[in-house]
Amino acid sequence: MKTAILSDLHGNLSAFKAVIERLNGINHVVLLGDIIDYCPHPNEVIDLLKAQKWTVHCSIWGNHEQMILQRDYSTFLLSRGILSAKYTDRILSVQSRQYLHSSMIHSGKYEFEMGGKKCLAVHGSLQNPFWKELAYTDDLSAYEKYDYVFSGHSHIPHVFEKYYPTDNPLTRNHKKTIFINPGSIGQPRNLSTMSQFAVLDSASEEVVLMKVPYDIESEQRAFSEEVDVFYRERLSRGI
Repeated sequence: MKTAILSDLHGNLSAFKAVIERLNGINHVVLLGDIIDYCPHPNEVIDLLKAQKWTVHCSIWGNHEQMILQRDYSTFLLSRGILSAKYTDRILSVQSRQYLHSSMIHSGKYEFEMGGKKCLAVHGSLQNPFWKELAYTDDLSAYEKYDYVFSGHSHIPHVFEKYYPTDNPLTRNHKKTIFINPGSIGQPRNLSTMSQFAVLDSASEEVVLMKVPYDIESEQRAFSEEVDVFYRERLSRGI
């Protein structure tokens, strides 16, 4: 079974459409949050999400869902980010709010099983599910019980394996966890302007980090003047 790992759409409709086209029939997905904010199409992105006939293994809030739906901007240090969040709050439709409240997990993390494997989805990390990104240099002892850990938030993709000691001679006393960050669909920040996601083949454990070009200029033209120009221009630089 192939599963698409999707994160940080950030209201970028053009990018999301390109990703859906590239999925080419993959209909199992994991959604890691930050569907909304920064880019100008939060309602349209949610409508497109709702229209998909996907098997959604989990869909969790990111820090932008938490911040906007709870209207608590105290953790966001940049004034331009707060202004963008408040603009997104103003344009969210009643239907979009209902979706974000009723169809997503509010804790920013979720444990589930997929293909007989124990999985963790977390927007950031267990240290802080909403605001602290997960990195291979972290103390990863808290993740030992999982087979797969899916995380987002950093907008920078990664795949790595961590081997933990265990009492099992058949595996030479090793236990493995695979960590996957798919990067960002709507606001990539790894010096690539392409929309990014990941595909996991659970049978082979193959993970492919995908990059998809999309119509950046079309998305940029739709930005409101109420949103700092930085968020529009960064799409052209992948920063």
